Amino acid sequence: MKNFFLIVIGGLLLSSCSSLQYRLNDEEITESFSNVEALSQISYVSIDSLDLKVRFQSVTQEENDVNLVFLHGSPSSLSAWRRYLKDSLLYNRANLHAIDRPGYGYSNFGKSLISIDTQAKVMNEVVSSLNLKNMIVIGASYGGPLAARLALENDNVKGVMMISPAIDPENEQRVWQSDLTQYWLTRWLVPTGYRVAGDEKTTHAQQLALIEKDWEKVAIPILHIHGDKDDLVPYINAAYTERIFSNIEIITIPNAGHEISWGRPELVKPYILEFMDNMERD
Repeated sequence: MKNFFLIVIGGLLLSSCSSLQYRLNDEEITESFSNVEALSQISYVSIDSLDLKVRFQSVTQEENDVNLVFLHGSPSSLSAWRRYLKDSLLYNRANLHAIDRPGYGYSNFGKSLISIDTQAKVMNEVVSSLNLKNMIVIGASYGGPLAARLALENDNVKGVMMISPAIDPENEQRVWQSDLTQYWLTRWLVPTGYRVAGDEKTTHAQQLALIEKDWEKVAIPILHIHGDKDDLVPYINAAYTERIFSNIEIITIPNAGHEISWGRPELVKPYILEFMDNMERD
């Protein structure tokens, strides 16, 4: 039994190195973006009612009037979007903003906030502090339903892109590793980011069910991108979004898994540009 736990924990630690390697501090981000031909800034917004400080990064140019807002999955951080924020095709067309969701990156790292509704309200306070207009919100995995929920909080959200969204409460995939985060005997052995992810994962279906009735109120354009070989968030989520949203397009990426948002940005960026083109025409 002891050897079994050592193997499990060792595997978690090794996997955390790849999944959490994007938790860069402010100085590392600043250095990483020193050669980008746009203004990169890191800021914090305090949410006093929740004793929460949220970090976000913006890459902007004065002439841009469209704002892309990126919401990551779990475990992750805003730096998972680094290859998007560095892309000149994107920052020459729009201002780019990536946010550390509560519990991740440098937004109260390690302190879970499991309510999707509350997280959406927090995200709204962040984008409102920036006075953002003409927003397209892009969310991956857990960030997918959060992006759609933000559209109900803020009328300046004009479109939503969900990448591999975990949104169907009836088909929420159980991840057995999350169980380790829920017991005091093993929780302390699990990397911090995975504790937060475990807290979210074990309550995610319940949280989705609480807000499910509100999806019919989302009338803005939604683009859902999903790999048909996703073994973490099943492709059947696409059938769910097609049923519940009135203005949605489904893009299926053949032979792709759950990693497309952070591992295959070359597949996603053309759809972002096309989505912006469509929004401008409309």
